[in-house]
Amino acid sequence: MSDDDIELEARLEEQEVFEPSDAFVEQANVSDPDIYQEFEENWPNCWQAAAELLDWDEEYEQVLDDSNPPFYKWFTDGKLNASANCLDRHLDERGDEVAIEWVGEPVDEDDRSFTYEELHREVNECAAALRDMGVGEDDVVTMYMPMIPELPIAMLACARIGAPHSVVFAGFSADALATRMNAADSEYLVTCDGYYRRGDPLDHLSKANEGLAGVDHEVSDVVVAERLRDGDGFGHDLADNQHAYADLVADHAGAEVAPVQRDAEDMLFLMYTSGTTGQPKGVKHTTGGYLAWASWTSQAVLDIKPEDTYFCSADIGWITGHSYIVYGPLALGTTTMMYEGTPDYPDRDRLWQIIEEYEANQLYTAPTAIRAFMKWGSEYPERNDLSSLRLLGTVGEPINPRAWKWYYKHIGNEECPIVDTWWQTETGGMMVTTLPGVKDMKPGSAGPPLPGVDAQIVDTNGDEVDAGRAGYLTVQKPWPGMLRTLYKNDERYIEEYWAEYSDTDSDDPDDWVYFPEDGAKIDDDGYITVLGRVDDVINVSGHRLGTMEIESAIVGVEGVAEAAVVGGDHEVKGEAVYAYVITEEGYDEDDDLRQRIIQGVEDAIGPIARPERVIFSPDLPKTRSGKIMRRLLEDIANEAELGDTSTLRNPEIVEDIQGKISGD
Repeated sequence: MSDDDIELEARLEEQEVFEPSDAFVEQANVSDPDIYQEFEENWPNCWQAAAELLDWDEEYEQVLDDSNPPFYKWFTDGKLNASANCLDRHLDERGDEVAIEWVGEPVDEDDRSFTYEELHREVNECAAALRDMGVGEDDVVTMYMPMIPELPIAMLACARIGAPHSVVFAGFSADALATRMNAADSEYLVTCDGYYRRGDPLDHLSKANEGLAGVDHEVSDVVVAERLRDGDGFGHDLADNQHAYADLVADHAGAEVAPVQRDAEDMLFLMYTSGTTGQPKGVKHTTGGYLAWASWTSQAVLDIKPEDTYFCSADIGWITGHSYIVYGPLALGTTTMMYEGTPDYPDRDRLWQIIEEYEANQLYTAPTAIRAFMKWGSEYPERNDLSSLRLLGTVGEPINPRAWKWYYKHIGNEECPIVDTWWQTETGGMMVTTLPGVKDMKPGSAGPPLPGVDAQIVDTNGDEVDAGRAGYLTVQKPWPGMLRTLYKNDERYIEEYWAEYSDTDSDDPDDWVYFPEDGAKIDDDGYITVLGRVDDVINVSGHRLGTMEIESAIVGVEGVAEAAVVGGDHEVKGEAVYAYVITEEGYDEDDDLRQRIIQGVEDAIGPIARPERVIFSPDLPKTRSGKIMRRLLEDIANEAELGDTSTLRNPEIVEDIQGKISGD
């Protein structure tokens, strides 16, 4: 490392506040600091700004109907169609511009571009096929698909005919598919033959068929898209009720389907969130409020403009992909990117190659990925020209300051603002983050609530905590993108989200508070740092310690790329801190690093949080979506019987970690 690099690293390490550049502010979609006060003074009518981003067939009568909390209604009596807002209205001015850039995993072999006109045509053909099958308004169509173009096409086709879609992440098991189809009473499935992962073709249809066998009602029709190339297929024969997607589209070539007019409160889609126990929760999102929210946050936070090429590396099987790959970007008429593969295949600079080739202007990705990039080293992004990037974003979990600064320096060249966004499946879109053209950035802190969002950090009595103190993150007022209920389960909706600080017998909306079950703290400037789930705590000698805070302290130690903290049984303390640590390349897994980790935790939190064990590992057990399986790590720490590990992305790492625990 050169002297200049060392000096730069030292400066970044010390810096706690970062300003957006003048050049960024000048071109930002939102740059007026008065927006916060204006939205507060004009609430809830401030959200007309979001509704104005859409085309309405019939204007809404009322911005917010809060007469029956917590069953709020937004843009009441307004009529619109989500597919028309994402496609039809752009045809005159942007019909020849690219709507979706799809990048397949095999490099340079399968990439496809869809202009708005081409996407509009294929969505119409798919909608006509679904309609001819018997799919009608309010019929739930399940989609069990990887990152292939037919997924957003099918989503928009369903929206066009007024049929809610329910997308199931392709990495989920056959049982998960069956559970979700049963819960939604879904009689239709759109899936595919297979897809590619790390160069290998994967058989997806066999898993889909296994799931269909577990559906307890008749499934009318199944549409099967063909992704695999000649020679890579698995020789599937389609059943009598299964139809090849390509044949259906060909049979309806040139068909045009008039967009079905939907009420703002009509369901646009279901998304099932899988809890650790119990049945998955069917989160219901509606057409008007959700689409307005996804559009407004895409424009205000991600700074998306029609002429941009925007890259979100999430999977459409999750809410991030719904809001910020499909609906938000397409409603704004931009070019949105989809990538089928992983960031390290065929090499660790694959993402950076894509950004250079397509001249992407934004990158929205997860801290998990950024920590992996750090571990691999800066030489990989340095191989590529990333100068097209204007903004960076993170989503999915809090990002620690060290990873934030690495992202800022090595990917954004200290010129791109970073939006660290907190939100959930249930919120529909971003809730807490900086507006990049208005607010300074504080690494490790998501930022203030967005304009018009009343997020507060409260104690167990519901009173606001002082700056610097930890408490519970709550949202005190409704917002347009919010879930409306849990599908066919209003009681669970109230119990899960609204009962903690609310008088559930009250008709006064001020008595109802949304509780997302995240812990957080707030500083003197109103910036919120999310500490993790409130159930992700370790009770050490009666002291409740947040795992996220301990993990952040560990990752702040030089040489650490990633960490996961769980509680292990302890005779005296009740629970003790177990830290599983991945080192950066070039650092030894030795006692010196172990002691620096322990000291780092004590310095940041106190001796009470001192790790009992620090276990070095080349990887951590993760789901296929990249989430660390902390409960599995807890079972390993306690030498308990492990459950099924076959659904992990890397099940082989479990035995490796068990060996290290028993061998220490």
